[in-house]
Amino acid sequence: MTRSIRPDAVLVQAVIAGALSFAHLHDLAAAAGQDGWKAWAYPVSVDLLLVAAWRRLRTLRAQGESARAAWTWFAVALAASLGANVATAGLLDLGDVPDWLRILVAGWPALAFLGGTLLVHSPTGPGTAPESADPEPLPVEPVTVPAEPDPAPEPDAVEPGEPVPALPAAPPTDVPPALVDHARKLADAHRVSTGRPIDAVTLRDRLGLPSSMADQLAAHLA
Repeated sequence: MTRSIRPDAVLVQAVIAGALSFAHLHDLAAAAGQDGWKAWAYPVSVDLLLVAAWRRLRTLRAQGESARAAWTWFAVALAASLGANVATAGLLDLGDVPDWLRILVAGWPALAFLGGTLLVHSPTGPGTAPESADPEPLPVEPVTVPAEPDPAPEPDAVEPGEPVPALPAAPPTDVPPALVDHARKLADAHRVSTGRPIDAVTLRDRLGLPSSMADQLAAHLA
């Protein structure tokens, strides 16, 4: 399907304004002693700095950072373009350009290079920290671990056919409150860094606890 091309009034106006501004900058540079290809390079330099400052301005505003430097260089490029338009409107004798204007035109390349470099290589603000940064580890406090209870004695061998007596259940081990609080801090840090709850194996490795004590701590934190 063929798409119809409709003229956009804003686009046509932008092309006309850009062409006029380009011609005014060329005429001013040529009058200030920059003849040949150099006079055509000045409008390109001014327009490139204007576009670079505008793009940097939009990027900084989208990130919520200060755009003061971008606004400054945008104003400098806009003043150069607007000044050329006004100067070539009959207010300035292009046959006798003053010395200060010749100095400004001659120094523009260095100024434009400085502005473009600062716009491209501006550092990122302190508010944009990388999301993948690991949280700082919590300081590990010394924890007194109670001694593990002695294992239950093995029952004597029984004759085949005789009922096997049931082993007595291991007495529960009390977990110190300080150890529970410290384990809860480690569990919170583990959940923040990995997105998963801490398990008994990780508690055992981080605190150097026996397996039974690590299981009881995991049960307290569940």
